[in-house]
Amino acid sequence: MPQPTVPPRTPPGRPSTTRALARLLPYARPALPRLVLGMVVALVAAVVALLIPLVLQRLVDGPLSGGDASQVWPAFAVVLGLGLVEAAMIAARRRLVLTPSTHVEASMRNSLYAKLQDLPVAFHDRWQSGQLLSRSVSDLSLIRRWLAFGLVLLVVNVLTIVVGFVVLFFYSWVLALIFVVASVPVFVVSLAFEKRYSVVARRSQDQVGDLATSVEESVHGIRVLKAFGRGAHSLREFAKQAEELRGTEIEKAKAISKLWLWLLLVPDVAFALCLLGGIALAADGQLTVGQLFAFFATATVLRWPVESIGFLLSMTFDTRTAADRFFEVMDSVNTVTDPDEPATIDEPRGRLVFESTHFRYQDSPAQYPDLVNGVDLAIEPGETMALVGLTGSGKTTLLALVPRLYDVTGGRVTLDGVDVRDLTRAELRRHVGMAFEDATLFSASVRENVLLGRPDLVDDPVEADRVLREALDIAQADFVDRLPEGVDSRVGEEGLSLSGGQRQRLALARAVAARPAVLVLDDPLSALDVDTEARVEAGLRRVLASTTSLIVAHRPSTVTLADRVALLENGTVTAVGTHSDLLATNEHYRYVISSLDDDTAPRREEVLA
Repeated sequence: MPQPTVPPRTPPGRPSTTRALARLLPYARPALPRLVLGMVVALVAAVVALLIPLVLQRLVDGPLSGGDASQVWPAFAVVLGLGLVEAAMIAARRRLVLTPSTHVEASMRNSLYAKLQDLPVAFHDRWQSGQLLSRSVSDLSLIRRWLAFGLVLLVVNVLTIVVGFVVLFFYSWVLALIFVVASVPVFVVSLAFEKRYSVVARRSQDQVGDLATSVEESVHGIRVLKAFGRGAHSLREFAKQAEELRGTEIEKAKAISKLWLWLLLVPDVAFALCLLGGIALAADGQLTVGQLFAFFATATVLRWPVESIGFLLSMTFDTRTAADRFFEVMDSVNTVTDPDEPATIDEPRGRLVFESTHFRYQDSPAQYPDLVNGVDLAIEPGETMALVGLTGSGKTTLLALVPRLYDVTGGRVTLDGVDVRDLTRAELRRHVGMAFEDATLFSASVRENVLLGRPDLVDDPVEADRVLREALDIAQADFVDRLPEGVDSRVGEEGLSLSGGQRQRLALARAVAARPAVLVLDDPLSALDVDTEARVEAGLRRVLASTTSLIVAHRPSTVTLADRVALLENGTVTAVGTHSDLLATNEHYRYVISSLDDDTAPRREEVLA
């Protein structure tokens, strides 16, 4: 199986930041009315702030210049009132934008999860789980914060700067021109900042995904690391990755600091030049003291919007990268899809046929042979077929083609004469049940795990309990009754609170409870002791008597469950027959059987007798 990889870190032909962020519109559309209203309210707050210098100008040029102190208190009341209005508008803006942005995040996260569930197994073979986790958590959280805070303030602050510059021209076109010209370097630096920062931001977020993968792997593999004393080695590898991420974050910080240098320096220089020019104009009588005072008060109000452009731009570019990473998953093509005009099987009999079936991984080198290489095999309704072969002969891959975990790359697989690709995946997987050698359970109760494939029983607790008990009995999972809460006991993450054999029995019970027409078992008894295996086999015989079954056998004892055996060599079925016939006629089959470990057969015969 190919090793997990990640997509190209610098995708070619990247769209502009505006176009990339515009792709968020379908998700953000329900929140747009409140976001726009939040912008309007925030703009009103900014305009109110710009009105305060006008009041101060009138105060300085009027009552204060004439020595009339009685007008100070009315002016104070007006300024206080404007300040309270500004504060109320800011509070209203927060209330308007916070809730809808969380709905956008939830919608995007649900869409991403649905997409991950829909994408084929081949996609998950190629992608690291940490990369997917970082996209579903940190990237979407960043997008939410940008919608609620970054986007609103970026639009409002840009408009505030424009309105503020107009007001400055109202007070003095000369000083305003000086202020505007002195601010030009800020916009030049901002354009250069985007090109550099976007690359570093992408690298940082990819490294966060790599780090998340390392944490996940070390947590899931903690038993192995402890058993082999490799905890220190794992820590060194983690520290190396963390150091790389730290270096990238420092590079980001340096880029932001250079932008901040200009954002802080330019306004100060502009203030100094305007102060010199303002004093000269006031001395020449071209500008009143009140106008000069109001000009600098307005420029001070504009200082925050100008300075905020730095972190708002960095946040916007981070969000653009997060959006790119989100849509990399959403744009992934699903190669295992439902047909436009699906067929149906009303009463499945369970006849399973492989016709010249081929399969190879999409990224396999051309010179590599197909993993499944022209298999022709028919399993009749109610028949149990065992697949036997050396490691790497294609047994597990062949099984995965039945429920379309992978799609054939040549030939076809049919169920009751219908190509499995002509059925919807939902219908096909109702007819086909599967149990894997590596039993995976979910962090839920025993009941929920076993009845995972029976959503039809949710509203029928009596029948659900009957099916549950029957499946547990067949799988010999009597240990469940000894758990603290019985079938309602939670099994913990991936079922690791249980032994390997217990997990396998619950996984087998899950496959049996689904009541499929075809049961596909990938060596589901490998972790069981001989006595338990014998009891499970006895229970399985009742199920297999009426169910078409395809079983990968890694033990001679499993072969005894089968009516016939198919021998695989290098992805091809080279012999089919009963166990005794193949032993008598096929040398390679005898070699394969002799290589399987089953030194406890006498005790099994005693149990099955």
